Amino acid sequence: MESLNLEKLIAGCIGQDRKDQKSLYKAYYGFAMAICLRYAGNRYEAVEIMNQGFLNVFTKINRYDKIKPFKAWLGCIMRHSSIDFYRSNWKMKYTDSLEKAVDIGCNDLTDNKLDYQDLLSVIQKLPHIYRAVFNLYAIEGYSHQEIGQTLGICEGTSKSNLFKAREKLKRMLVNFK
Repeated sequence: MESLNLEKLIAGCIGQDRKDQKSLYKAYYGFAMAICLRYAGNRYEAVEIMNQGFLNVFTKINRYDKIKPFKAWLGCIMRHSSIDFYRSNWKMKYTDSLEKAVDIGCNDLTDNKLDYQDLLSVIQKLPHIYRAVFNLYAIEGYSHQEIGQTLGICEGTSKSNLFKAREKLKRMLVNFK
């Protein structure tokens, strides 16, 4: 999107112009949805998270620093909205003991030729806590300490949940297709 057009849309959104809000929403729908899909359990949850994220964008757009890239700011809000959704819907912690973990070698995974949608559907099958930790660590690049602070869990719990998420992903990928 052109920077002049983006600046105009942002100015309109600051002035609460519904037409500009709609245009901004449409322009960044795909980008925002891609982030939310990584954290959500399904497409319906992702839409709910994304809509809440855009509501946050429109209410906080006056705080946007024009020096920084808009996409980075929007992505940060979508990640935070995803984490907030996770926190508000975390009714029951999902845990497996480490003793149940089965070592699956990497050679078992080499025959799978997955596209993005296949991999996304497998990740979405992870329990909320595993999915959140996996996304924050493997995709967003957060440290375990940052994940612990963000999700309100211990650093060790983050490491354990990442290990369990990877093991669960390996099992699901071996059985995929």
